[in-house]
Amino acid sequence: MSRIGIKPIEIKEGIEITIDDKNVVTVKGPKGTLSEAIPKEIKIEKEESTLVVKRPTNNKKHKSLHGLSRSLINNMVIGVTEGYEKKLELNGVGYRATMQGKKLVLNLGFSHPIEMEQPEGIELDVPSQTAIIVKGANKQQVGNFAAKIRELRKPEPYKGKGIKYSDEYIRRKEGKTAK
Repeated sequence: MSRIGIKPIEIKEGIEITIDDKNVVTVKGPKGTLSEAIPKEIKIEKEESTLVVKRPTNNKKHKSLHGLSRSLINNMVIGVTEGYEKKLELNGVGYRATMQGKKLVLNLGFSHPIEMEQPEGIELDVPSQTAIIVKGANKQQVGNFAAKIRELRKPEPYKGKGIKYSDEYIRRKEGKTAK
């Protein structure tokens, strides 16, 4: 039995969930609206204040879709109520971030500044020159955009320079030694 799939999803006040005939789940809440197409084999039953995800058989495909579907719906419910955020830190001499309107401008030691357009559904916050906060209702979009920012300058193990997540630990290496 799927440990994740059998857990019911609690529906808090102010959240509206609709399931159409093509098994598309739409969740509306204070932070926005999200929708996801769930495979047709998976049954979603709406009770009073909970949502229960059920599978038709115990074959391998249905077991994996059971847990996945429940996680996707739960992530949408959390996203429209609380939202998701990823914090990034810039480490390095001259590394800094600024917002110019809807553009994130990064100076990362290249000969030119890098400009990134703020995507739809994502909110960027730059509390200091060395910190970036990516916020949004969709967990996948937030993580994907934060990964794109980090990809510009991955942290290196010798001096620790680069863009890293705030909760990430960079394993440091010892450099060359002179004889």
